[in-house]
Amino acid sequence: MHHKIGLFASLILIVPSMFSCSTIPKGAQPVQHFNKDKYLGKWYEIARMDFRFEKNMINTTAEYSLRTDGKIKVVNRGFDTTKAKNKTATGKAKFRGSSDVGALKVSFFGPFYAAYNVIALDENYQYALVAGKNLKYLWLLSREKTMPENVKKDYLQKAQALGYKTADLVWVKQD
Repeated sequence: MHHKIGLFASLILIVPSMFSCSTIPKGAQPVQHFNKDKYLGKWYEIARMDFRFEKNMINTTAEYSLRTDGKIKVVNRGFDTTKAKNKTATGKAKFRGSSDVGALKVSFFGPFYAAYNVIALDENYQYALVAGKNLKYLWLLSREKTMPENVKKDYLQKAQALGYKTADLVWVKQD
């Protein structure tokens, strides 16, 4: 009986935190008037906050295409320098609300979704700044293997204003 009460008490504490956790860093706003069709296609990762799934990866890209069910197919590719091999991960993304707001969630592992917030985007959809759910996740993306210095500087200032430690960014080698 004590075991059931302890389990129940644990669930009361854990379950609400699963659903109440933030999906965007404090102060960040997803892009409004977002056009998913213009966002589709291939993006090169220019910089990222490093994390487990992309550790030691270079030549990383993300490619977005429309699925028949209306969701977005996500294909992440890169070269793992420690294992000396290419890696690919395929997932899906869907909007958290309206499709004209750059607030999505992406999943590579069944029912588990992670926040994907486009928080800066140029008018031609060539450069994007993407935030995860907190200050541990950030990506600078470009349609080309490089990003102009003025765009980089602008995005880094935006990230710093939100509290990101941009000195911790990994600048991705793109061959």
